[in-house]
Amino acid sequence: MGMTPKSGLFLALSSVSAIAAVGSIFELTSGEPDLGVTVTAVILALSIPFSGGCFWFAVKNAEQ
Repeated sequence: MGMTPKSGLFLALSSVSAIAAVGSIFELTSGEPDLGVTVTAVILALSIPFSGGCFWFAVKNAEQ
């Protein structure tokens, strides 16, 4: 059980996509998002499950 380069990559991807999700929430609640409501909502909708999935893969890979 330990951190592997593969699990580190998944953890980094999870962190970046979680930051994108938080940024999208702030953009949507601020009024007029810079990229438009549709694009920002799509980024939010895709980044949440992607972040969770990458985190799950990172943990599973580190357990091996």
